[in-house]
Amino acid sequence: MTESAQVPSGGPRRRGVTACTYRVLPFLVTAALLTGCTAVAADSTGTGATGSSASTGTAAVAIDESTTAAEVLAANQQTHDDAADAEWDDADVVSIELAGDTASVAGSADSGSDSDAVTVSGSTVTITAAGTYELSGTLDDGQIVVASAGEGTVRLILNGVEISNSTGAALVVTEADEAMIVLADGSSNALTDTDAYAEDADANAALYSAADLTITGTGALEVTGNGNDGISSTDGLVIDSGTITVTAVDDGIRGKDYLVLTGGTVTVTAGGDGLKSDNDEDVTRGYIALTGGTVDVTAAGDGMQAVTDVVLAGADVTVESGGGHTAQVTDDVSSKGVKSGVVTVIDGGTLVVDAADDALHSDGTVRVAAGEVSLATGDDGVHADTAVDVIGGTLTVTASYEGLESPAISIGGGTVSVTASDDGLNASSGSTTTETGAAAQGGGGGMDSDGGETITITGGTTVIDADGDGFDSNGSATMSGGTLVVNGPTNSGNGALDVNGTFTVSGGTLLAAGSAGMAVSPDTASEQTFVAIALDSSQAAGTVVQLVDGAGAVVMAFDSVKEFQSVVFSSDELVAGETYSVYVGGTASGEAATGTMGGGGAGGGGPR
Repeated sequence: MTESAQVPSGGPRRRGVTACTYRVLPFLVTAALLTGCTAVAADSTGTGATGSSASTGTAAVAIDESTTAAEVLAANQQTHDDAADAEWDDADVVSIELAGDTASVAGSADSGSDSDAVTVSGSTVTITAAGTYELSGTLDDGQIVVASAGEGTVRLILNGVEISNSTGAALVVTEADEAMIVLADGSSNALTDTDAYAEDADANAALYSAADLTITGTGALEVTGNGNDGISSTDGLVIDSGTITVTAVDDGIRGKDYLVLTGGTVTVTAGGDGLKSDNDEDVTRGYIALTGGTVDVTAAGDGMQAVTDVVLAGADVTVESGGGHTAQVTDDVSSKGVKSGVVTVIDGGTLVVDAADDALHSDGTVRVAAGEVSLATGDDGVHADTAVDVIGGTLTVTASYEGLESPAISIGGGTVSVTASDDGLNASSGSTTTETGAAAQGGGGGMDSDGGETITITGGTTVIDADGDGFDSNGSATMSGGTLVVNGPTNSGNGALDVNGTFTVSGGTLLAAGSAGMAVSPDTASEQTFVAIALDSSQAAGTVVQLVDGAGAVVMAFDSVKEFQSVVFSSDELVAGETYSVYVGGTASGEAATGTMGGGGAGGGGPR
């Protein structure tokens, strides 16, 4: 007879299963014809009742498969950064020696940046022309001001500078074609501002620029924003290199038009957002791009926040927001790890996030194409209002309420591992629904209507460990390739699989295990054969389940990590019309599943 299945968690095992005190179930499992297997809930006598199919769902949204880091950046405003700006003639350098409450200036009369462009008034040093200026020494309760109305780059070489200001910013660029901060090799520099700015103050950061700003060089810079932000540019901000440490009562580093990091080591501790780009008037601006270097952000607000895009492609990034995933935050505080308004693309490098709110959040789409991503969150691991797409790399959600949530979730490559206290994968548009009864046992999903949401699995390896629904679509779901392992819930109010609309399997390997109360299996119209096993009683964690063909070869072996009562298995190794024996108990040896489940000798796996 045909049986229906759902099993708890654990990883499938490859070949090499050793039989040991097996208990033979009082039924056999027969693979259905190519149309699939009808899910039947079996009891200890092998009887059961069939379920019904759900309605068909249609994808509401989908991410553009050509969305790469390079394409996103190409569509945005190009940065001002030019390697030629970091080159100068030493003979043209004007030296500014800071000396407590005053400064002295020395420069070449025929240089492009002569000393006439520098004025000193008490402890305020003002630079009024493009050129190269080297600053050294200490300025107490003073300020460096750049006010250059002409064309060209104002280049400031910081070579052992300490500047503090009790009434405003320590270094402010009020006007310039472009500005550049060069951190001299081997130097240590520090900027500290006031602890109180007027609400209408234009310059409200320890290092403030009203022009495009570049920070480069191999030295170190420590910035303390006592009154507001640490480093802020109302145009673009590029960090090419250097060791930069920022502590700020509000935002750490802000580039209004864009914030781009191509190298260096940046550490930010912020009472507001860590990294921020907030131009909301131009769709090509307001983005963050981290393409190189190392970034470590600790923020009470969002770790990274961009009005448009966040692009990670080569940097090594660590983010803690809102105190981490075990912290509680109020509803009026946003403490997301990485937040974008349009798209977040991860196309290389590493990203580690520990967030009180969503770890990765986008009002549009999230795509993981390459790199290594590790997320811990008090809410969603990855949340996107439009679509989540994984085509490569490694995405690991170590702790979450829901792992991946979006109206459209697609996995076509890479490795995805999700641990969730509620749903593992949740295709949802945000509206809530109420279960009206047990989920259908055969041919599709639960009792709710198809909302149009989709989950699509075409490749990669996905392993889910969920206390709620493991694989949950409020609409439909399809699987045509890859490997999907679902370690589902132990309570009967949820299921390892929960699909409101159609759920069809045409390829790949599926293993889903969990409780029996809401057990769901693929549609009978699925092209690939599946078996669904409903055990007569709940089995303890650590129990081995094997599916063995008539020749004694193990087609599937599952070593559970949770209590379970049902298992669904689909693979191209199943042959329609053949009869398979199910064994419960014993031990399994071999490589724990990274996704691939293989057949092999039963190793004495006949009934004992």
